[in-house]
Parts: sequence; C-alpha cells; structure tokens
Amino acid sequence: MENLNFITAGMPLKTEPKEYAKAFEVLSDMGLDGLELEFVRGVRMSDKSKSVVSANSKDFVVTAHGPYYINLNSQEEEKVEASITRIVDTAIMGQNVGAYSITYHAAFYMGEDKDVVYKKVVERTQKILSQLEKSGIDIWVRPETTGKATQWGDIDEIVKLSKEFKQVLPCVDFAHIHARSGGEFNTYDDFCNILEKVASIGDYAISNFHGHIAGIAYSEKGEKNHLPLIESDMNYKDLLKALKKFNVKGALVCESPNIEDDCKLLKDYYLSL
Repeated sequence: MENLNFITAGMPLKTEPKEYAKAFEVLSDMGLDGLELEFVRGVRMSDKSKSVVSANSKDFVVTAHGPYYINLNSQEEEKVEASITRIVDTAIMGQNVGAYSITYHAAFYMGEDKDVVYKKVVERTQKILSQLEKSGIDIWVRPETTGKATQWGDIDEIVKLSKEFKQVLPCVDFAHIHARSGGEFNTYDDFCNILEKVASIGDYAISNFHGHIAGIAYSEKGEKNHLPLIESDMNYKDLLKALKKFNVKGALVCESPNIEDDCKLLKDYYLSL
C-alpha cells in the first residue's frame, strides 16, 4: 500500500439502487477510497456483484468482513468447523474479487482461561491457513480487536497471534479498544502505543494496515453500539495524527452509522494534517 485509504463499511447509505456499480460511483463522487464487503450472515455474492467488485478493486481498496457467527472457541466441534469454513470462505471470496484483506471476530472466552483459549485459537488459525494454502489463497487474514471483555481479541492477544503466522495481521478496531476498556485508550499517546505494538510485528504490519473506526457507545461491560463520530467521545483527531506520525499505509474502515459522511470527515481531516 502506498498510502492510508479511507473506506466505508459496506455500500454508502446513499447508494441507490443498492448495487455495487452505483456504490463505487458514490465513492468516486465523494473522493473516498473503497469499501469493506460485509458478509454478515453468509459468504454470498451474485456473479454480477463479483464481476463489478473485481473490476473496481483495481482502482479502489476492497476488504471483507466475515460473518458474525464465528467462534473458534465454541464448545461444540461442529461450530468450530463451521467457523473455520466461514473464515476460509471469506478469504477465498475476498481473493477472487481482488480484496486486499479480510477480518472477523475470532472467538469468545466462554469462561475459560485466556491462555487456554489462545492456544485453541492458534491451533485453529493453523487449520485455516493450511486450507488457504491448499487452495492457493494468499490474502491477509486478520482477527479483529473486539469490543467486549467476553470476546477473545484484545490488542496484545492479536499482536501475539500475528507474530506466529506470516499471513496473519491485526485488524485494529480503535472504537472497540476504547469501548472494551470502558473509555480508556483514547489519547494521542494511547494511539501511538497501540501502533507501536502493531509495529513490533514488523514494519510490514504498519505498511499493510487494516483498521476500523467509529463513534461508539459503551458501558462498563464494553461496546453497546456505534455512533456518528460527533455524537461520541471517540478522539478521532488525535488518532489520525498518530496514524500520520507512524506513516501508516493500508485501509481505515469507517463503521459509523453515517458511514460515508464520517468517512469523508476522517479523510478530509487526515489530509489537512
């Protein structure tokens, strides 16, 4: 990646009709850089959509978010296998349409010790990567930092996992990190510390970045729901300053409810720095 790209979580809201061809028109008109495909309930796309996304991925940055029914620490073996399949399917679809990177929420602790869960995630990540290698799929695979303490995936766990596998890197969701901690990790120094952890994986982790940002509501239990940036306490300006300082390159996905407007707000502020 040559620079930091600002992309929307799914099609822009003003896309009408709701087709990818129109979505890329809207992105182009607004000066935005791409979008994240949202495979919420399953990894499905029509042949027409695949063709349009594939053609546009040459000029726009495309990423993909795996389905939400993923838990690599499920107590039921069939659910673990289904989770592995969903991640593999997301990666295959992503590579087929020219995506740069895929992300997913990896696991829940299910009341187990963090070290025990980590070992299971390592073992199951190895299975995912083995299946991708057999299929000739070479795309960044990224567990996302999660927004609740019941979910596996704080920044340290995901950085540690990324050091074990060359094809794995973090998807750093700054709003989730902020919400998970009940309102911490929201200053310039905090953002720099997070980026230093990512950089500890290797320089390639900073120049091949994938992150999420949104306004967010939270409680002592963590994430509640996303908010527009100006309706939240998310310190996006200092975050963008930190991203600039570290010369981060890759994709920053805006997940605010007003996705394209906040995405534009972020890009315009970043370019003003």
